[in-house]
Amino acid sequence: MFIFYSFKITTVAILQIFLLGLCGYVLTKKNIMSLENLKFISRLVVNLFLPCFIFVQLIENFNFRVYANWWIFPLLSFVVTAMGYFCGVLFVKIDKKLESFRKEFISLVTFQNSGYLPLILMAFLLPPGSREQMYIYIFLFLLGFNLIIWSAGVFYLREERQEKFEMSSLLNAPVIAIISVLVLIALGLDKIIPGFLIKPAKMLGDCTLPLAMLVVGGNLAQIAISAKDNSKYILNLVAAKLLLLPLMALGLIFLIRPPYEVAFIFMLQSTLPSATSLGVIMRHYDRSDNIISLGIFWTHVVSLLTVPVFLIVFSALRVLIYPY
Repeated sequence: MFIFYSFKITTVAILQIFLLGLCGYVLTKKNIMSLENLKFISRLVVNLFLPCFIFVQLIENFNFRVYANWWIFPLLSFVVTAMGYFCGVLFVKIDKKLESFRKEFISLVTFQNSGYLPLILMAFLLPPGSREQMYIYIFLFLLGFNLIIWSAGVFYLREERQEKFEMSSLLNAPVIAIISVLVLIALGLDKIIPGFLIKPAKMLGDCTLPLAMLVVGGNLAQIAISAKDNSKYILNLVAAKLLLLPLMALGLIFLIRPPYEVAFIFMLQSTLPSATSLGVIMRHYDRSDNIISLGIFWTHVVSLLTVPVFLIVFSALRVLIYPY
């Protein structure tokens, strides 16, 4: 009965996310939402709605005394990234045909869609109270993740290593919002922020999750999805990213038995499809992103099945790992 209930709740959440993304996909395919419209909405989400969402959630729910283990989550992002890199390198060594796409394959396995999808999944999956707590942990995780993907990730994918590193890529609006609010809370200044500032920020922040899925769906609509000539590449990517990596995470959780919140975020981030940011990086540096785009699309499609399965397995094992 417990497994059936977990499957129902998780599957319904994934389907709701899928429907939101499908709206963006169809609007883009039908040219109702143009590429320029999509870019504009994406910039609004990244530079306005998401920072407002982060600001309100942290101001209303975060406290250094309550979240004494907050520093674990940025560090956790390094662990997930290292595991993904290991899985990617392992598959390249096993199948030499992947060498021609080495950088792209390893990057797709290493970096996951760690922001929009888990936030939306928590919105549908958890009740109020638990939901806001997980939002905080995801924001803290993103501190470390954004640092890695916009530094090491960019450096790894670029062909000309002599290009100068762009510090501005690290200081994007969501990262600035997280750091700024943490500083305000640490100094105790969050208590003097007037309500007339928080309320409009909350109204803007409430637009984040549905618009984010419109953007994800619209971005996927721009991708050539045929896997006919790259079926083995896609199968290897799915096996490494959506099967081996979550299995490794489950094994580590069972062995180490970290606090439940840490284990949940660790498991969740390990199950997610490849980061859509990789396509942005490739386009920014004028690199061919066909393989990257193909991988992003198919990992998102297959994750509709694998994410709920692994979350259900994690829920089922919770009784064994955390009997109290």
